[in-house]
Amino acid sequence: FIIQMDKLIRITKEFRFETGHALYGYDGICKNVHGHSYKLSVSLVGTPISDPNNVKFGMLIDFRDLKKIINEIIVEPFDHAVVLNINSPHKELADYMEKRGHKIKKVQYQPTCEMIILDFAEKIKAQLPKEIGLHHLILRETETSYAEWYASDQNL
Repeated sequence: FIIQMDKLIRITKEFRFETGHALYGYDGICKNVHGHSYKLSVSLVGTPISDPNNVKFGMLIDFRDLKKIINEIIVEPFDHAVVLNINSPHKELADYMEKRGHKIKKVQYQPTCEMIILDFAEKIKAQLPKEIGLHHLILRETETSYAEWYASDQNL
């Protein structure tokens, strides 16, 4: 994306959702199905719209538009779902629970906070307008534990 460095701005919006998961093969209590009250902070970077005839004049992105994107690709699919790795024996558990009407989010990775945030970063980047960059994400799993993803770290 093209940005004017002298008018660069970052904006952040926070989202909350409840999600369960289990870590297959883990050596602690998180091997059990359990849940978290997640808080996701989404920070974007770019330049505000400079066209005074645009209804979004002065905005990087309308917070309402960002909310629509994140609700559609993150909050709605993950809220009150159980996230399970289908590349493990948890596939059987996922299938069993899903057949009985439970909301299951089947993923191709171990559903740790670290792997979930990587998944979210890819999903969000794919939905943003080309002139807006994903600057960073913070995914709080608990009040004291969280993962961070920064675009600048991806080039190391």
